[in-house]
Amino acid sequence: MLTMNPTWRQMQEDLSVGEDFVNRYNRPGPRYTSYPTAPVWTDSYGPADYEQAMQTANAKKSPVSLYMHLPFCESLCLFCACNVIIRKDKSGTPPYLAVLKKEIDHVASRVSRDREVSQFHWGGGTPTYLSPEQIEDLFTYTRERFTFAPDAEIGIEVDPRVTTRAHMEVVRRMGFNRLSMGIQDFKPEVQKAVHREQPYEITRDLIATARQLGFDSINVDLIYGLPYQTGESFARTVEQIVGLSPDRIAMFSYAHVPWLKKQQGSFVKFLPEGMKKFEIFRSGLLKFLEAGYLYIGMDHFAKENDELAVSQRNRTLHRNFQGYTTKAGADLYGMGITAISGIQDTYAQNFRDIPTWEKSVNEHGVATMRGYCLSQDDLIRREVISRLLCHTVIVKDEISKKFGIDFDEYFASELERLRMPQEDGLVVINGKEIRTAWLGRIFIRNLAMVFDPYLEKQQLAARPLFSKTL
Repeated sequence: MLTMNPTWRQMQEDLSVGEDFVNRYNRPGPRYTSYPTAPVWTDSYGPADYEQAMQTANAKKSPVSLYMHLPFCESLCLFCACNVIIRKDKSGTPPYLAVLKKEIDHVASRVSRDREVSQFHWGGGTPTYLSPEQIEDLFTYTRERFTFAPDAEIGIEVDPRVTTRAHMEVVRRMGFNRLSMGIQDFKPEVQKAVHREQPYEITRDLIATARQLGFDSINVDLIYGLPYQTGESFARTVEQIVGLSPDRIAMFSYAHVPWLKKQQGSFVKFLPEGMKKFEIFRSGLLKFLEAGYLYIGMDHFAKENDELAVSQRNRTLHRNFQGYTTKAGADLYGMGITAISGIQDTYAQNFRDIPTWEKSVNEHGVATMRGYCLSQDDLIRREVISRLLCHTVIVKDEISKKFGIDFDEYFASELERLRMPQEDGLVVINGKEIRTAWLGRIFIRNLAMVFDPYLEKQQLAARPLFSKTL
């Protein structure tokens, strides 16, 4: 049985798993930024449903989280599975921002000024594709229409290849306090294969600028499982990252979905798979642990005093469409193409293409393409999956009391399906709780999948709906 606080030697031993073990758990599964996941949502949910959800949320006076999707990039990274628009010519930006402002106006009119914005995030795409002047104008426009909390977490994703000091200065002056940047890998051969040539030096210099300007937190993204990566080469990248000392690291598994993103098919024969991919992950994990970072779980690491680590210890960590967050209890309003909202007990997603999104915003004020209203069973299972992913423990009595159920009776079949993961040392179960073992944090998506009854039907789809868990 694995210990909950293993020694360094124990951690190394726990990671010495065989190919059969890896193959048993390395199968397609969701990342659970929502439950139920997006394939369950339906296009029968439209703008009127979203309007009702906004009205209900406003009556409850819950805090607000805002997300702005800025989809443009100057070039396509071949590994990318995000919703992006590739344009070197930036003439399309002003029309996009004009429609986005209409959507901001409409959403702001549904959010009382006495509801504070606790979190605001710009994602993409590449938000710094915008000029510094456009960034200042859009941020000011938004801030004038919502009430921001004094301690609001305001983050932006930047690409070191296109982000200038002028960008950084205006972003900081506007009030952004968290910076997230993609790195993926510093190995030149890997960068060339995925069309993202980003020398170490420009990343190092951008982080130095961010520290000089006083950003509260710097997050970097890595991807393991890319073409030409090896455990040894990825360990060298991680050593360079450790030298840059970011506050948080997201070390994502490369999601190979060429049936959705055709460009990914160009390097399929060079991809490390199975045990080779696990070795790459293992090398990165051990390097970060050795450097003193805490493994939050799934794909996130944080310094011991970072809010993510503190929040996990306090069991207040939350998960939404941007991943792990400390801002639990906030209603999330997404704006821009493909943006997702999570408000009370509903989800809503905008149209993915600009013409349809623009038409809907002009006609309805919002651009809801599809969505979902959670049932009571969904709410129970969302709570269970969230606590597992965020706190690594499910206290049975807490769920029973909150929802008026007998946990062991309600989840009898799920507890039975957890027997094999328990025998494999991924989870510890007793009469009071279900607790993820240290090794189980790596395969925590698999543990969450046990509680997802929609997966059985989704696995019958002609094509996989999700990437593999490793």
